[in-house]
Amino acid sequence: MELYVSIFSVSIITMLVIWVHRWRNPKCNGKLPPGSMGLPLLGETLQFFKPDTSNDLQPFVKERVKRYGPIFKTSLVGQPVIISTDQELNDFVFQQEGNLFQSWYPETFMEIFGQDSAAALHGYIHKYIKNLVLKLFGPESLRERLLHDVEKSARLSLCLWSEESSVELKDAISTMIFDLTAKKLISYNPSESSDNLKDSFVDFISGLISFPVNIPGTAYQKCVQGRKKVMKLLKDILAERMNSPNRKCIDFFDCVVKELKKEKPVITEAIALDLMFVLLFASFETTSSALTLAIKFLSENPEVLEELTKEHEAILGNRKYPDSGITWQEYKSMNFTFQVIHETTRLANIVPGIFRKAMKEIHVNGYTIPAGWGVMVCPPAVHLNPRIYEDPLLFNPWRWKGKSELSGGSKNFMAFGGGVRFCVGADFSKLQMAIFLHCLVTKYRWKPVKGGNIIRTPGLGFPDGYHIQISQKRMK
Repeated sequence: MELYVSIFSVSIITMLVIWVHRWRNPKCNGKLPPGSMGLPLLGETLQFFKPDTSNDLQPFVKERVKRYGPIFKTSLVGQPVIISTDQELNDFVFQQEGNLFQSWYPETFMEIFGQDSAAALHGYIHKYIKNLVLKLFGPESLRERLLHDVEKSARLSLCLWSEESSVELKDAISTMIFDLTAKKLISYNPSESSDNLKDSFVDFISGLISFPVNIPGTAYQKCVQGRKKVMKLLKDILAERMNSPNRKCIDFFDCVVKELKKEKPVITEAIALDLMFVLLFASFETTSSALTLAIKFLSENPEVLEELTKEHEAILGNRKYPDSGITWQEYKSMNFTFQVIHETTRLANIVPGIFRKAMKEIHVNGYTIPAGWGVMVCPPAVHLNPRIYEDPLLFNPWRWKGKSELSGGSKNFMAFGGGVRFCVGADFSKLQMAIFLHCLVTKYRWKPVKGGNIIRTPGLGFPDGYHIQISQKRMK
């Protein structure tokens, strides 16, 4: 009996050793990039999600670049991944989407964002969805409708905040942007609804970039519950509108429902629901974080604030009526403002990684990327590269003067992605930031009260908020 137990034990140990060896040494027809696959199943997930409190490159990436070079392998939430900090490879990945690569995110991420979300759609249907969204966020809509609405929202919000002893800026801006965009998307009015839609998104965001353990009390579980609440509301709205044959197109959801009612619709109800969810999420979280960071940078850099104020006071000075609304021509003339916005988003690095999957075996830079492996493009590694940006941690909007990135993206600037998936809402985000800054610096002054510290997990957050006191400027 002891002999059998010994043989069994040795067999189990041998199998474990073989399994661990195979995990750490994946099969490859060529040469994999250097790196570690970490622990079986867990990989290096815990190290990846370790919090950091600086504007510098995430320690997880920085340490491995120093050890392995600009391209390395790892494993995150059970998925083998190649991480690229090389701008040429990053650009190659973006340009080869649909040929060698396709959009992809780890399974746990797709579970909470939706299997039919825009990130999971490819080819014709992705292009179709993108063109649909441009009806809301395209240049014509920005110029004819959203410019005025954004300015009205910013003016009202700043007026209300100036009456408070202090405001927590990130939450206040999130509410301002969310209320406006939710109205445009689904005609949502928080004062008329029993469901606090924004709070459900706060729960969702709190665990979006967290270790995926779905047990009570965890951030991930809170995230999942937040999504369920939002999806229930969206499903109820969809059912109501699908059964309303004479409803006019009032908001963007009506446009989506119109597509669903076609004889041969391109999209399904599941795609429509996930699309609305993603738009509601994307419309306020990233922009509010970037705008909060911009105000923090302006508070810490008075020479930038002075230059920005001069630009916007000049706009008022050139008007016949100083309090008339912002025109499209005035908006497009805000050159230094766009420099401030680009420098803020370069340093904010709100999106720590953009994921793709290799559709076939790919040989690049002397390495092989096996078919089915994930590839994580790392924008912060490019944005904070001293060979690309002098003094990369310095907030210096003047570095953008005359740069082509002001009108789009490039291999050296990926704050809004790249390739065919360049963010369709990028121009809307810039417009919101520019108009808010205009309203702020021309009519108000502010001073920090407390908070302002940042944390990256690896996404950007403000753990103790950023509280400021806002007061109206005295008219000259």
